[in-house]
Amino acid sequence: MKSEFYDKLSINPIIAAVKDEEALEKAIKSPCEVIFLLKGNICNIEEIVNKVKAEGKNIYVHMDLMDGFGKDAFAIKYMKERVNPSGIITTKSNLVKIAKEMDMFCIQRLFMIDNLSLETGINSINTIKPDAVEIMPGIMPKITKKIKSQTKIPIIAGGLIIDKDDVIESLKAGAMGISTSREEIWEM
Repeated sequence: MKSEFYDKLSINPIIAAVKDEEALEKAIKSPCEVIFLLKGNICNIEEIVNKVKAEGKNIYVHMDLMDGFGKDAFAIKYMKERVNPSGIITTKSNLVKIAKEMDMFCIQRLFMIDNLSLETGINSINTIKPDAVEIMPGIMPKITKKIKSQTKIPIIAGGLIIDKDDVIESLKAGAMGISTSREEIWEM
């Protein structure tokens, strides 16, 4: 599972972040090999995941944003056994730990708002060891470099990416992927 994620990002480092059905359709047709699902619910998640996987793309479900799921081990178990996405995304360290114990690919999303959140984030990454980390906002090349050097975990830059320059700077700083809901960037 890990190598498949890295292989897909080596083909195209842009990750389509989708919040609705219209964007999902565009993401499936885009050159993006990886999709982050930011909206869904217990009733439609299986259908969405199957649709994306049928097109040969990887899909990672943001557990914190799915309606109808608890934020516990049962939700992760259901996701793994019934839905079977390529992996999950979460801000919750306890869910990262549970997902890793269940051998699921897990991306920990961290919001960098000040030096304390940076320090806490680095400590969390080094303790829990998610498979990848999405840092937000993604337009902070110095922070991307620092996290990458202090954790050795693959970095995804997301949030506030608005143009090609942001993508290039984030990749130069060491991000292996760029997640964005801006459809024009999916086509780069």
